[in-house]
Amino acid sequence: MSEVTANELTVLSAALGETIAPAAAQQLVRYLDLISRWNDTYNLTSVRTREGMLLQHLADCLAIVQPLQTHLHGRPGPICLLDVGSGGGLPGVVLATCLPAIQVTCVDAVAKKDAFVRQVAAELVLSNLHSAHCRVEDLRAPTFQIITSRAFGSLADFTRLTGRLLSPGGIWMAMKGKTPLDEIAALPPDVEVFHVEPLQVPGLNAHRCLVWMKTRKPE
Repeated sequence: MSEVTANELTVLSAALGETIAPAAAQQLVRYLDLISRWNDTYNLTSVRTREGMLLQHLADCLAIVQPLQTHLHGRPGPICLLDVGSGGGLPGVVLATCLPAIQVTCVDAVAKKDAFVRQVAAELVLSNLHSAHCRVEDLRAPTFQIITSRAFGSLADFTRLTGRLLSPGGIWMAMKGKTPLDEIAALPPDVEVFHVEPLQVPGLNAHRCLVWMKTRKPE
């Protein structure tokens, strides 16, 4: 299995308009190492090559770092983010690595995946990365300013199951492929889509977007 280097991650992040710290690039290489090592036993991803993991997972998640930074610019901290249905920590681990000022909690109903994220936090010494093993509707936690997901079903289910966990003035940030017009149309009246942001992932020949949502203010 070919090696992925920190320099490749640095070049990739630059193509996305981002600057990744050398230490963060090294941590993400180690994250790939851990996915590769644990994948056969824990079934973290169907992608088996490191090059495929780099493109389909890390690059895909790195693409949302700059939009999130832009959204948070000037907002007072601390910022807490919830990654719903995180699986092996995507995008939560990437966000916690690249944005160390944000407290990231990954939640997943599969115990093995929760254990993996905890191992990642320990081995990469990410004090801002946390994990919870439960269904999100059973999560007992303070509220979050940002709630995100990468592969968690429809927008309606995503917002319905996490609404009680969203801080006043907080936002949902859903990673999607093509703009999900049917899902947007099916959202309840109290959820407002305020931006659909196209994403360009270098080397990935697929549609990607971020759907930004918030609670609609009563008229």
